[in-house]
Amino acid sequence: MVTVVGGGFAGVEAAWAAARRGAQVRLVEMRPVRMTPAHKTPLLCELVCSNSFKSKLATTPAGRLKQEMVALGSLVIPTGEAHAVPGGEALCVDRDRYAEAITSAIGSHPAIEVVRTEFDGILVEQALRDGPVILATGPLTSAGLSAYLAELAGREHLYFYDAVSPVVDATTLDRSVIFAQSRYDKGGDDYLNCPFDQESYARFVQELVTAERAPIHDFEAEDDEHKVVDPRLREERFLEQIKYFSGCTPIEAIADKGARSLAFGNFKPVGLRDPRTGRRPYAALQLRPENRERSLFSLVACQTRLKWGEQKRVFRLVPGLENAEFVRFGVIHRNTYLEAPNVLTERLEMRARRGLFVAGQLTGVEGYVESAAMGILAGIHAAAVERGERVGPPPRASAYGSLLAHLQDRTEREFAPMNINWGLFQEPEPPIKDRGRRQEVKLAAAEAAFTAWLPEALGFAVR
Repeated sequence: MVTVVGGGFAGVEAAWAAARRGAQVRLVEMRPVRMTPAHKTPLLCELVCSNSFKSKLATTPAGRLKQEMVALGSLVIPTGEAHAVPGGEALCVDRDRYAEAITSAIGSHPAIEVVRTEFDGILVEQALRDGPVILATGPLTSAGLSAYLAELAGREHLYFYDAVSPVVDATTLDRSVIFAQSRYDKGGDDYLNCPFDQESYARFVQELVTAERAPIHDFEAEDDEHKVVDPRLREERFLEQIKYFSGCTPIEAIADKGARSLAFGNFKPVGLRDPRTGRRPYAALQLRPENRERSLFSLVACQTRLKWGEQKRVFRLVPGLENAEFVRFGVIHRNTYLEAPNVLTERLEMRARRGLFVAGQLTGVEGYVESAAMGILAGIHAAAVERGERVGPPPRASAYGSLLAHLQDRTEREFAPMNINWGLFQEPEPPIKDRGRRQEVKLAAAEAAFTAWLPEALGFAVR
């Protein structure tokens, strides 16, 4: 018996994948016995935010990932295509019909039993006696399960809020402006520096403090017994929670305190020398490698609640980032997830508890498609364990392997959830300067590697 806890994108894919590979599956969903602050219906796979599954184009990272998911027997993607609505190049779906179709498909599968109840750590341990368990409870994981995960992972490896900086594609940085140097030349050239003069700094701060900020949802700032209603109190309460859980303050909130607060704080230029002038810059935004290949860089200490379009506009005012491509925007919101490199194996199994797998956003990926993809993988591995077999991990070059590389990368950094993007794909050897050609080579390598691995992943008797 494989038990899957959570009926969202990851949960239904995990249940579907395990059942089609011969396992008897119990899918546990607490709604409608207990509703979350974000969900409105008892339907499985309810879309609570966007109705978009990203690009349909096979030449994009998301498109490549969807192809691999379909090859593995995805339920989510074909159902989305069957209930698509106009969305340009994006796969957009009719929310209600889509969720109804998923709920019907899961409910009618002879190997899947849907149980409506709330699970906690005690019930997880009981279920583990019957076979593998997959936790796919998403960003609004209940207090009981969160406490159980914290005990297994260590509280320092379980996050309740995203408070992360934007991440940019290294190939889009202006290296004629940006220079590599650690402060006082200590620690090598691990950091890149974007040097401000007084005029560019003043302009950046002015646009930063006046930029439009994302609203706080009620369920993101609530007391134990009641929700904060007054917008000002809600903002204060939310920032108190962020500070408590993450020790982070939005960069715009720091700038609100005074024009030079960033120059004396996050952007202090001490220990740096701009090679173009031979002098210390007025202020400096630092970039830190986000992965081993140094194909992605995060904006250090730039956690922000600005709307995504505003982030692109404002951060492109930073010297050297004028043409930067953002692969992840900064976010500060409620989101339960694990520090995957330290607590999960490459099979998405908890290092501290054999037989316990994790799927979806809990693993440290972000987005409907990415969460569903991790659900399929967890379902495959759990079904293999149930049968006393083992499936090797997807190859590094594939889209799946690219996401797993993020989840297994122990580069010193502030680990945060990530969407599939070009920077995660394996870099060609030798390096290719032309961006379009580089992407073509990455896609070809992904297809070849995944095709070679696919027979192993499909080695079960698919039903």
